[in-house]
Amino acid sequence: MKEIFANIPAVKYEGADSKNKFAFKFYDADKVILGKKMSEHLPFAMAWWHNLCANGADMFGRGTADKSFGKKPGTMEHAKAKVDAGFEFMQKLGIKYFCWHDVDLVPEADDIKETNARLDEISDYILEKMNKTGIKCLWGTANMFGNPRYMNGAGSTNSADVFAFAAAQVKKALDITVKLGGRGYVFWGGREGYETLLNTDVKFEQENIARLMKMAVKYGRSIGFKGDFFIEPKPKEPMKHQYDFDAATAIGFLKAHGLEKDFKMNIEANHATLAGHTFEHELRISAINGMLGSVDANQGDYLLGWDTDEFPCDVYTATYAMLEILKAGGLTGGLNFDAKNRRPSYTYEDMFHAFILGMDTWALGLINAAKLIEDGTLDKFKENKYSTFKTTEIGKKILSDKTSLEELAAYAEKLGAPELPSGGSQEYLQHVINNVLFGK
Repeated sequence: MKEIFANIPAVKYEGADSKNKFAFKFYDADKVILGKKMSEHLPFAMAWWHNLCANGADMFGRGTADKSFGKKPGTMEHAKAKVDAGFEFMQKLGIKYFCWHDVDLVPEADDIKETNARLDEISDYILEKMNKTGIKCLWGTANMFGNPRYMNGAGSTNSADVFAFAAAQVKKALDITVKLGGRGYVFWGGREGYETLLNTDVKFEQENIARLMKMAVKYGRSIGFKGDFFIEPKPKEPMKHQYDFDAATAIGFLKAHGLEKDFKMNIEANHATLAGHTFEHELRISAINGMLGSVDANQGDYLLGWDTDEFPCDVYTATYAMLEILKAGGLTGGLNFDAKNRRPSYTYEDMFHAFILGMDTWALGLINAAKLIEDGTLDKFKENKYSTFKTTEIGKKILSDKTSLEELAAYAEKLGAPELPSGGSQEYLQHVINNVLFGK
């Protein structure tokens, strides 16, 4: 079969001094860090929708990139060409996983039975490629936001018929996920929210979303799906008020509806910042609740208030993120590049440059996070910050739940005024980070 990216070589690690623009400078797949290969710490995945479908179109202009791959868009021939392109692309970059929505894989037909038949056909073709290459499916999902039928949501819709259609899409997407051996299944509530309370029954809508998720869990387990279900929090866009605003909100929803045993978080960097949080905050909140699952590895533009899905280049953010992931024991999912080239970056070469940038950025984040863990200053500082709860009698009583408000009030009266130790030293710790990262 003729190569689609014939003029682009396989991308290899050559080190920071390399001037080869098609080489990794920091991502060395076999390098061992903290007892594991870099490729194991960083299970990178290609997002089917951005890399093989997005053509640079925006609300002000039509697409700039040709993603036809030599076939007519909207046909099954084009769907198969995307498979060919995707697997060639992943092989040349050494990427071991991919993620998809149902309508990324095939053009959606007017009749759902025809769409499902197309999904069966394309998944057979994908499975052949997987068996030949060893590339795996990270997770699948159903697009329940693009079609006009979902203008009022999918699980949160006001139409029982639309709800049933959403359930049918989820069922088929789970079938294909299991067929492809996916490690997870994602619910991204792209339109699960509302514009105004004047016409919205929030309790009704949230309970219906939970009903759809419970049915998905029941069906998935019945057909042998053993992976995690994920919620991907996002605060806004397209809906003004989305029910999965951030990790804390999504976790609270799952626990309120008894779904926490089957679900974890799929955290996206760009969604975190849109919610007014840092990426590492969302990772930490997920981790301390035992619900850190997978990551969409991208970044947003702080000057813009919408989801720009840029390839990550911020090494500090990648470092802080990897610090959280390593401390949590790693991911049950992976690192999916839910990112797209900028509109003027429209060539095949630009597609590769974007992934090289992202993979090298996360490799630097891993290298730096390992340095910080081995240095130990941050851990020692945090341990010392709360030391009075472990070294004083009253502190020990508080932590062991062997005191009361009355006893603590009497203790405070005898104390007079507490001595105030520094609980910050933020500037010192930031200097420590700079020194560990750049001073050796």
